Amino acid sequence: MTWQPHITVATVIEDDEGRFLFVEEHKGGRLVLNQPAGHFEKGETLREAALRETREETAWEVELTGVVGIYLYTAPHNGVTYQRVCFSARPLRRHDHPLDRDITATHWLTRDAVAADPARWRSDLVLRCLDDYLAGPVYPLDVVRD
Repeated sequence: MTWQPHITVATVIEDDEGRFLFVEEHKGGRLVLNQPAGHFEKGETLREAALRETREETAWEVELTGVVGIYLYTAPHNGVTYQRVCFSARPLRRHDHPLDRDITATHWLTRDAVAADPARWRSDLVLRCLDDYLAGPVYPLDVVRD
């Protein structure tokens, strides 16, 4: 049997008021919060994946500004290992198109509002990526070589 981690991307998006863009989505029969995130697809770069997932899940066009970190996470409920490449971005404009079918809403939230409700996190990576972004450093985009 071949073990293969799943490669995902996520984007920490901060507005001018110090709030962060989160998606609310269905997972395991409950509504959870996550950064805009999803699987890397064949034929695209990691940056393209982050921009696509953000657009599909939030309808926001963003500009990537850096790399927050690369994370390994093994989901406790199924044992699947994910490698997450987390980018930082700034919002440019919101478009008028439907969100992915699993997304019920988007929210601009402060770090404290997210931290206060860990039962709503999709995984521990939600707060970890946000805190790593806030603590820095955020690395230049060119550390990702496509």
